[in-house]
Amino acid sequence: MPLPHFLALVFAVIVAAGLTIWAASGFGLSLGALAIAALLAALAIRAFAWP
Repeated sequence: MPLPHFLALVFAVIVAAGLTIWAASGFGLSLGALAIAALLAALAIRAFAWP
């Protein structure tokens, strides 16, 4: 992967994380609740991907 594409991907992930935190705080969710939701979502994705 060329360096500019990699840097654009890193930038997109950072922007998406910032928008997610901004939206969650706008809805009044705490960072702890957001972290638990992210962990549960990762667990669910991993459970469905297990062969």
